[in-house]
Amino acid sequence: MVRKSFLSYNKTIWGPLELVEKLYPEAEEIGASVRDLPGLKTPLGRARAWLRLALMQKKMADYLRCLIIQRDLLSEFYEYHALMMEEEGAVIVGLLVGLNVIDANLCVKGEDLDSQVGVIDFSMYLKNEEDIGNKERNVQIAAILDQKNYVEELNRQLNSTVSSLHSRVDSLEKSNTKLIEELAIAKNNIIKLQEENHQLRSENKLILMKTQQHLEVTKVDVETELQTYKHSRQGLDEMYNEARRQLRDESQLRQDVENELAVQVSMKHEIELAMKLLEKDIHEKQDTLIGLRQQLEEVKAINIEMYQKLQGSEDGLKEKNEIIARLEEKTSKITAAMKQLEQSDNDLLTQTRTIAMSLVKCASSDTQDQYKLVKDISF
Repeated sequence: MVRKSFLSYNKTIWGPLELVEKLYPEAEEIGASVRDLPGLKTPLGRARAWLRLALMQKKMADYLRCLIIQRDLLSEFYEYHALMMEEEGAVIVGLLVGLNVIDANLCVKGEDLDSQVGVIDFSMYLKNEEDIGNKERNVQIAAILDQKNYVEELNRQLNSTVSSLHSRVDSLEKSNTKLIEELAIAKNNIIKLQEENHQLRSENKLILMKTQQHLEVTKVDVETELQTYKHSRQGLDEMYNEARRQLRDESQLRQDVENELAVQVSMKHEIELAMKLLEKDIHEKQDTLIGLRQQLEEVKAINIEMYQKLQGSEDGLKEKNEIIARLEEKTSKITAAMKQLEQSDNDLLTQTRTIAMSLVKCASSDTQDQYKLVKDISF
């Protein structure tokens, strides 16, 4: 009869548990947590931590069911006669469903999961017929067990503190090495800075000597320039006083020219106003001439009408002749008056035009002369 085993003899339990992450995505969190745990060095320790986390999640049966369903993948890790490859594997997974009822709170950090679990001797916990009445011995055993549990707990805490101290020592050693390297770099930088400081001091001395020589030369130049400036300042003061006097005279002359220009401008405005008045008078006379011409035409029309009536009526010939004579006298007087008015208007127009032209020419010549004079003064 072939003996069935849970695993193959040359495989570890961590291999199929890693396969669960690919088949069941929710198991990726457990795998990542197990890999991040410090102190786990063997696959057996990782498998124990994985099983404890699965129990606390209450998903042990679900994870193993994924493995049982994918038996073709399990052939890489198990022999053909292994327990997980047989039908009993499904039965075991079904039995594991009962573990979901238990609220497990197992310790994972600080536990030595890589080493082999020792055999626990439960003989002292079993009751014999001889020890039924021995209460004192039971009390001693209970005290010893309490002490044992206290010592184990204290040992566990000490192991955790030692591991933390080891980690702190490692970190301190790393920081110490970094500080030593930084100190060496700082010493090298200090040496370089000292060399640069010495070089800068020597350059500073050279620059100081050159600047002193340059200052002496510039001092001599400044003294000579100061003497020349004092000599030239007297001549400049005389020139300034002369220019100031000329400026005062020219400004006075310019003020006089501006006053004359203002007078000429006012005269020009008066001439323009007189021209406007003359034009208005001429227009009025022209209107009167037009009225007289209209009256003349009316008289001519009356004359023609009377003449026609004269021919038609012989009886009133004398009276009409008299009327005609009087009308002719009136017409002659009106024509003479019109001619006289036209002659006077023409003479007045010519006179006003000549006066205006002469005034305009005078004003333009005066303004040009004044403009030239002002321009010369400004220059």
